[in-house]
Amino acid sequence: MADHGKGRPPRVGDNKVFRRVLLTVVLLLVALMIVAPLVVIAVEAFSRGIGYFAKSIADPDTRHAILLTVVTALIAVPFNTAFGVAAAWAITKHDFPGKRLLTVVIEIPFSVSPIVAGVSYLFVYGLQGLFGHALQAADIKILFALPGIVLASMFVTGPFVARELIPLMQAQGRDLEEAATSLGASGWRTFFSVTLPNIKWALLYGVVLCNSRVMGEFGAVSVVSGNIRGQTNTLPLHIELLYHDYNAAGAFAAASILACLAIVTLVAKVALERRGAGRVQRPSALAGADSITPEVKP
Repeated sequence: MADHGKGRPPRVGDNKVFRRVLLTVVLLLVALMIVAPLVVIAVEAFSRGIGYFAKSIADPDTRHAILLTVVTALIAVPFNTAFGVAAAWAITKHDFPGKRLLTVVIEIPFSVSPIVAGVSYLFVYGLQGLFGHALQAADIKILFALPGIVLASMFVTGPFVARELIPLMQAQGRDLEEAATSLGASGWRTFFSVTLPNIKWALLYGVVLCNSRVMGEFGAVSVVSGNIRGQTNTLPLHIELLYHDYNAAGAFAAASILACLAIVTLVAKVALERRGAGRVQRPSALAGADSITPEVKP
C-alpha cells in the first residue's frame, strides 16, 4: 500500500483476494490433473493385495515388456545424446550453408504426431515400403522387431538433448573454444576440457528427459512393433493390452512402474535445475580453458 501512495502503479496479483483465488485454482488443477491419477494408480495397483501386485510384475509377459523397454532406452538414449551434442556443436560453433534448415529439421519430431512417424516408417521399411524388398532379400527385419522400436523411439526423442544444449551453447559463444584452439589444444581436448564442463548439467537434463520419453513412448512404437504379446510389446503397450484383457489390477501394477519413473524423472529434473542445468557458467569455462595451457608447447 505504501508503494501505491508513492505513485507506483499496482502490480498484477497484489490484491490478496486475487492471489488466494489464483493459488486455489492452481492447487485444484494440480490435484485433479497430477496428484489424483497417481493416487488412483497406486490404489488400483494394490487393490488385490501385495501378492497379486508381485505376481503381476513377475508375469513373463510383463517382465519381457519391462526388459524390452529398458533395452530400447539403453540403445536410443546414447544415440540421441551423441546426436544432440554433435548437432548443438555444429550449429553453435560453426557457420555453414543450411544451418537454419538443420535447426528446423531437428525440431520436426516435436511437430509431427508419433502415429504419423510410425506410419512413415512402415512406408520406408515395410514389406511394401521403399526398402522393403531389399531388406527382405537380405533377411533383415526392421519392423515388428527391436530395430523398428528403437528407430521410432529415436525419432520422437531426437530433439530433447539438442534443444537443451543449443540455447546454452549459443549464449556461451565461441570465445573459449577459439582461445583453447589458439593455445594449441586439439578439437577433442577443447571439447572435454572447455565445452563439456560448461554443458554437463544441461546435457544431463536433456538425457533425463529423453530417457523418460523413450520409456513412455506409445504412439510411434504401437505402429512399428506389431503389438505381439511377449515379443514386441514395450511396457506402455503391455499396459494397454492388460487393460483390454479386463485385467485392470495387472494394468495398474505395470503402470505403477512408469509412474515411479515419472517421479524419479521429476526429482532428477529439479535436482539438475538446482545444480545449474541450462545456465551459462562462464567462470568454470574460463577455468577449463586455463587447464589446457600447461600442455601448450612454446
